[in-house]
Amino acid sequence: MHDAPGPTFDPLLPPEMAERCEGAGEQKAGLDAVTTFVLACMAGAFIAFGALFFTVVITESTAGYGPTRLLGGVAFSLGLVLVIIGGAELFTGNMLIVMAWASRRVSTARLLRNWLLVYSGNFVGAVVTAGAVYASGQWESDGAAAGGTALKIADAKTSLGFGHAVMLGVLCNVLVTLAVWLTFSARNNLDKVIGIVFPITAFVAAGLEHSVANMYFIPLGLFLKHEPKAVSASGLPDEGLSHLTWYDFLANNLLPVTIGNIIGGGVLVAGVYWFVYLRGAGREP
Repeated sequence: MHDAPGPTFDPLLPPEMAERCEGAGEQKAGLDAVTTFVLACMAGAFIAFGALFFTVVITESTAGYGPTRLLGGVAFSLGLVLVIIGGAELFTGNMLIVMAWASRRVSTARLLRNWLLVYSGNFVGAVVTAGAVYASGQWESDGAAAGGTALKIADAKTSLGFGHAVMLGVLCNVLVTLAVWLTFSARNNLDKVIGIVFPITAFVAAGLEHSVANMYFIPLGLFLKHEPKAVSASGLPDEGLSHLTWYDFLANNLLPVTIGNIIGGGVLVAGVYWFVYLRGAGREP
């Protein structure tokens, strides 16, 4: 009589990851509306905390461009670590539900319902956190240098051209959804953190555009543009902030970046992995 095999701690291989991701997508799409929205609000706040951490780390850094962006990217990774391990619903990561949709385990209506609820909840969570950071006076740290950095970030994001923002969004969410994809190979939380940190650090260091992060970065800048101390610390001319408006945020940044995030995550990652591992004859028995 043979002993039963013991537990394995080996990471899952890509075909197993694909099936696990497909099942997770079906589960996410099946959540009720209230639960989905609340978890999405939490994810918006979690990403905002990562963005806050990033802003503090890069403020007045003398390490040089590359090392500063590297450190900032590691700090920003906090957001996705909280989302994945803490349990929350993030719009950019939920592009992977496309795998369950392509396998006909999730209807188009449920896919779009999930995306709409999660996107709305992410927006509420991120903007409320931006308002809380503004109201707390945290931006006045180091003689308002933190506020100046936040204002420069928002100004740069609303200065992008539409096509430029779309492509930066595509590249960003390729890396974000790959980070989430890697967590499906994990056997424990340490595996998940390691899988998250490198892709997220890469997208932040490269200056790519993440729609949910921008739901924090730009509203905070919109609040701070009326604070003379923050404007002075940023070194930006007053007239240079004329394009930092709610319209520019929504129409010229959030819209194109969201389009890019959908293409990058839903097509270039979820669609490709479904084609390789889950389509018809490509599925493991």
